[in-house]
Amino acid sequence: QVQLVESGGGLVQPGGSLRLSCAASGSIISINAMGWYRQAPGKERELVAAITSGGSTNYADSVKGRFTISRDNAKNTLYLQMNSLKPEDTAVYYCNLEITFMQFGSPRTRACWGQGTQVTVSS
Repeated sequence: QVQLVESGGGLVQPGGSLRLSCAASGSIISINAMGWYRQAPGKERELVAAITSGGSTNYADSVKGRFTISRDNAKNTLYLQMNSLKPEDTAVYYCNLEITFMQFGSPRTRACWGQGTQVTVSS
């Protein structure tokens, strides 16, 4: 089985910064694509940023130039550095990792979600 633990959310003033982390643990064989999503009240969940196993990245237009996604393969950890935060960035942020892991003696590949972490940008 696999567990994902997110951390790093909180309350920050406009223009401030936060760094989110998503650590995976368990019987992991490999982690493929990784991504950060967010969901604001009354809105659908949207992709914020993604990174492939090879390190290629893509970002939502609304966060380009302000957010940076990165990964530490040795630690099975995904990061999201968020700078120049705006009130419209307020949302619950979720990590999503495509993980290959051992279950009952066989490899499985699943898209796993973190528990979510609240980011609030307000003065």
